[in-house]
Amino acid sequence: MTELDIAYFKEKLLKTQAQINALEQTHEQASECVTLDQTRVGRLSRMDAMQAQAIAVETRRRNQLMLKNIERALKKIDADDFGYCESCDEAIDRRRLDFDPTVRFCVHCAEKLGN
Repeated sequence: MTELDIAYFKEKLLKTQAQINALEQTHEQASECVTLDQTRVGRLSRMDAMQAQAIAVETRRRNQLMLKNIERALKKIDADDFGYCESCDEAIDRRRLDFDPTVRFCVHCAEKLGN
């Protein structure tokens, strides 16, 4: 990878990381416990609130996973190991990295591993 490529991917990763962190701050309230006080809301409203809470919890779980993947990719950039398959050590196709700079395997190895 050229230095320009690394800078591009690092910027892309940092931008995505900042976006996820901003979303996490705004969605914290959505994953709080749902009050089951029938005098305040009806049964269907509570069910809607519980569904929204479940969606928020899953979204947060996925965001945390993405943040971990971004951290791993940034560490690989710092170690001059970014863009290489963790299985076969061959270069990962740039188009694959453009789509998701957190990928860890080339297409061939990902297919073998079922990723």
